[in-house]
Amino acid sequence: MNVQTQTPFTPRQEVVAFHRTELQPILSLYGRFVAAGEWRDYGISTLKDRAVFAVFRRTAENPLFRIEKQPKLRLRQGQYVVYGAEGQVLKRGDDLRAVLRVLERKLIRAVD
Repeated sequence: MNVQTQTPFTPRQEVVAFHRTELQPILSLYGRFVAAGEWRDYGISTLKDRAVFAVFRRTAENPLFRIEKQPKLRLRQGQYVVYGAEGQVLKRGDDLRAVLRVLERKLIRAVD
């Protein structure tokens, strides 16, 4: 008699992540802020319900801005959100480039 043990099937837990086409405008904006001396570090988190791109002035600080992708809000308020340092919503929408414009305005002020 041959007894085979089966490993239990565990479904792969799905996570939300930024796609390459979404990271391109984010990293382009990040590079311009680094060149201006405003930002120094970033972190990317992929969670079950959202993906987060956090921007830091220094590594040990709280993020200055968070760019989040929340697909569940796609049909309601828009899946992209930019949060400020205090957690306030700066801009929300479905078009990532339009949402990132709120940060581009800050870059123009920083350079002047």
